[in-house]
Amino acid sequence: MGKRIISQRRGRGSPTYRSPGHKGKGEVNHPDDESSGTIIDIIHDPARSAPVGIVQFEEDDGDDDPVTRNVLVPEGVSVGDEIEVGISASIEPGNTLPLREIPEGVPIYNIETQPGDGGKIARSSGTYAFVVTHNRDSTRVRLPSKKFKDMNPDCRATIGVVAGGGRTEREFQKAGQVHHKSRAKGKLYPRVSAVAMNAVDHPFGGSTKPGKPKTVSRDASPGSKVGSIAASRSGKKKK
Repeated sequence: MGKRIISQRRGRGSPTYRSPGHKGKGEVNHPDDESSGTIIDIIHDPARSAPVGIVQFEEDDGDDDPVTRNVLVPEGVSVGDEIEVGISASIEPGNTLPLREIPEGVPIYNIETQPGDGGKIARSSGTYAFVVTHNRDSTRVRLPSKKFKDMNPDCRATIGVVAGGGRTEREFQKAGQVHHKSRAKGKLYPRVSAVAMNAVDHPFGGSTKPGKPKTVSRDASPGSKVGSIAASRSGKKKK
């Protein structure tokens, strides 16, 4: 009896290929109200590439326990520093303001795409964007991808550059480090080329299939549905 090929097992979502989301430290969003707080700790979150700061805010929700939230910390911020959220916040690293209150050329991160969504853009380590210009009904922002985007001036963003920059510049010293990095994201390591597999493991495997086309029909069986699925064309384009 045959067995499922790797692409089938990956799509099935077994624990081997499932990201261990239970190890995460929770959501990281902007606070809903204007407030200020103190960073009481900076921790590593296995679910993301940037360090996470635990901030104790001054707001009181009626409970005896202090109000704490997770925030993305920028470079240059340490435990004990205070951060502010709101229109009246100063232009300092870690403070969160609406885009219309941020001067042009100031680096920003964790930018909202819609007012109140908590931040969606420029959240990975070492990334940042900056305001290019302010218009009457929009604010133009230069994204980390070097593209420009017109955004709602009421969208909030945090001043600074996300901490943890240079993470990708460090080389892996051994294969075990790549294994643990891949496992933390639910990826399989090592990744073997399909043509290097045996025929039982992949349709491209084995040495007895020279010239086998890479394209496959949309109606092909699940065990054969690999490569360019229902491709309209393939190969080098003729001039």
